Amino acid sequence: MSRCALEIRDARPEDVAGLLQLWTHAGRNEATPRPVDEATRALAQIAADPDERLLVGLVEGEVVAALHLRRAPMSPLHTETAVHTSYLLVLPEHRRHGYARALLDTALSWAEEKDVTHITAITNSNSRDTNRFLARLGLGTAATVRIASTATMRRKLAPEVIRSQDARRQLGRVLAQRRSLQRRAVQAETAQGQVAD
Repeated sequence: MSRCALEIRDARPEDVAGLLQLWTHAGRNEATPRPVDEATRALAQIAADPDERLLVGLVEGEVVAALHLRRAPMSPLHTETAVHTSYLLVLPEHRRHGYARALLDTALSWAEEKDVTHITAITNSNSRDTNRFLARLGLGTAATVRIASTATMRRKLAPEVIRSQDARRQLGRVLAQRRSLQRRAVQAETAQGQVAD
């Protein structure tokens, strides 16, 4: 495929179908695909937030790449902000054309415009090519991001909570039994002392 000029701009409602297709081709498909109206509402939320952007890369009007940007504190204990990038996606047939680099260059320009001194990148840990690409750009590993549904975590946490509650109940029973035995022993000693008198 010959190199075509990449147009980069903020995502618009008319880009939803192309973005959903990009997500599917990038392996981000889910058992139940996102409805178009939900994705449109999500784009509207991003557009309304001055600290968030969803960039799209278009070739001849077709969405071929995307990058999500969010400006937020570097950590809960920092006042300094960073531009957090995620969902760097390029259609397979458009890879190795410099489109990811162009999107990241736009992210860097936005960071500089906002006087932000750091950029982070969240990427799929299994995407060796993407991770190598980001490492070549100077991005080091700083964290591991894990994800689970709330229902899954609840199921996984529940046995621990139940076990700890059962353990507390069991300990309570053991202590109550010991106190009961001690009371009986004291009563027996007292009763023997009264009989001896």
